[in-house]
Amino acid sequence: MTALSPPSAAGRPAPRQGLQRRRAWAGWGFIGPFMAVFALVFLAPIGYSFYLSLFRDQLVGGTSFVGLDNYQRALEDPRFWSALGRVSLFLAVQVPVMLGIALLVALAIDSGRLHGRNFFRIAIFLPYAVPAVVAALMWGFLYGTRFGLIGNANDALGVSLPNPLSPGLVLASIGNIVTWEFMGYNMLIFYSALRVIPHALYEAAEIDGAGQWRIIRAIKLPALRGALAIATIFSVIGSFQLFNEPSILQSLAPNAITTYFTPNLYTYSLAFSGQQHNYAATVAIVMGVLTMIIAYAVQLRGMRKEA
Repeated sequence: MTALSPPSAAGRPAPRQGLQRRRAWAGWGFIGPFMAVFALVFLAPIGYSFYLSLFRDQLVGGTSFVGLDNYQRALEDPRFWSALGRVSLFLAVQVPVMLGIALLVALAIDSGRLHGRNFFRIAIFLPYAVPAVVAALMWGFLYGTRFGLIGNANDALGVSLPNPLSPGLVLASIGNIVTWEFMGYNMLIFYSALRVIPHALYEAAEIDGAGQWRIIRAIKLPALRGALAIATIFSVIGSFQLFNEPSILQSLAPNAITTYFTPNLYTYSLAFSGQQHNYAATVAIVMGVLTMIIAYAVQLRGMRKEA
């Protein structure tokens, strides 16, 4: 009678390999809920929008597949280019002004020479807590020449101040609203970056005889490059997504704010007023791609500066 030999160890997975597999499945279990929600609320709408952009509703024949014809139409649409040029001008002017003011305020609060800096930090950040719709309504009534602050100033002083909601000034007025809303948010980003700078750098600079302006140029501004890149990316995306403010002010300035004032407002008008859902999806996809390219270019530039 022969003894039974134990099963070969070569036929069984090594204990370490089994542990690695269990860890891999555990990792997927942790990120699985996020991936499901991400696919449902982000990837699926983008895929459906791209699917809609490949079709067109016609009076004769109903919905038909047109391929990339809608994209060619968007690239040749003067209203789309007008809206894109308007938000590009808004981006080029409003974003540097807003970030510049936020940077100055953050440096002033961080300097330690501003009395009541906690009060100013909270007061400047508070407008960000105001919903965009409420802020647009509030400023819209302040801009009013018949019932708002401008109208009251005209009556009290006997002058005729320029109408902020006129076609020539409405974009600047919207820029003022957006700056008022988001300046405190960007200030907080810069201030948080300033607070993590080691105090040893300041002490070494003071020993070397550096003044406040030298400390700002040599220590604080280089430390803010990453925060400035992040704030710029958020501001670029927000500028191309401009919708709430012109949409709310449109009823107060119908002659100045058209249905194609911004790309997002144009998309909304096409989808809900013009019933052109397929073309609206096309404009949305084009704007999404343009925003992604520009934001990525800003990110690359920020990374090169940090390097």
